[in-house]
Amino acid sequence: MLDQAALLALPPYGLKRQEKHAFLTAELTALTRLHAAGCPEYARMLAASGVVPDGVTEYEQLPPLPVRLFKEFSLRSVPDEALHRTVTSSGTTGQQVSRIYLDRETAALQSRVLARIMENTLGGSRLPMIIVDSPAVVKDRAMFSARGAGILGFSLFGRDTVYALDEEMKLDLPTLRAFLAKHEGETIFLFGFTFIVWQYFYAELKRLGETLPLEKGVLVHGGGWKKLADEAVNPARFREALGEVCGLARVLNYYGMAEQTGSIYMECECGRLHAPVWSDVVIRRPEDFSVADKGEKGLIEVVRVLPRSYPGHVLLTEDEGRILGEDDCPCGRLGKTFEVLGRVKHAEVRGCSDTYESH
Repeated sequence: MLDQAALLALPPYGLKRQEKHAFLTAELTALTRLHAAGCPEYARMLAASGVVPDGVTEYEQLPPLPVRLFKEFSLRSVPDEALHRTVTSSGTTGQQVSRIYLDRETAALQSRVLARIMENTLGGSRLPMIIVDSPAVVKDRAMFSARGAGILGFSLFGRDTVYALDEEMKLDLPTLRAFLAKHEGETIFLFGFTFIVWQYFYAELKRLGETLPLEKGVLVHGGGWKKLADEAVNPARFREALGEVCGLARVLNYYGMAEQTGSIYMECECGRLHAPVWSDVVIRRPEDFSVADKGEKGLIEVVRVLPRSYPGHVLLTEDEGRILGEDDCPCGRLGKTFEVLGRVKHAEVRGCSDTYESH
């Protein structure tokens, strides 16, 4: 496997299909061996699949681990004394949560790769930042939800950071107005989880008849589309609504999950989700798990080369999507582009921003 320095030196969206595919196949096969040696549960699953890593010639042959298994088992590939942090997925009250075990190497890789992705999106300078959430979410740094981990991870790209909501999840207009007056004329970076941005930021501004001068702002948001879909809110309506109350013109969605913290799939200015060099997306046909063609709907499988401490390198999600293209996005970034079409029917509702019961 490549070391951290070599991995981080890769251009985030700079490898063409053949080169990226060879890189991912080599790294993911090596990770499969690593996790089979360190995680007995994963070793049994791999053996049951009949796949032998030495016989793998392309990473699509590796069996994906269903993300639901992280709710049922403690899947780790390192001893207890090597653990640095445990991240839990956010879920509604009564749901089981996934537990993701990170050692220092994996945590550092995730943080640094996220920084490379965000630098490509925001530029190299840290921007004045508004976190569209409550400071109460960030509690125990050693063990917290994916929502807290997301806030801490993205806050590294901001400066002079303020929270838009108070401890009770109420919109803090005085703080926001003072912050925007202080940074008048500057580009403002906003981060939040989709449903929370909608319910506690947009809807409250709308209810109060208030507006905020955020024409130069850029909002990065992710997760929580299930509840918005139930309210007939699609991405276009979401962007339009935010433009109405605060003039935001640059609103970028991302796709990610607790089981793959750090290696997110960012939306570009053309509205496509992009797979960076450290990860990829495969669409599987649900009837036989074969690889679907471009444009064909199926189950989303995500792969990435970062997890050293837990077998999260090849995962089958509970989301449906389709590939839009590869190496052909008008924005100029290489790699696959795709869209998420929603949760699989009967899949458990989950997501960092679908609920705020679990801070």
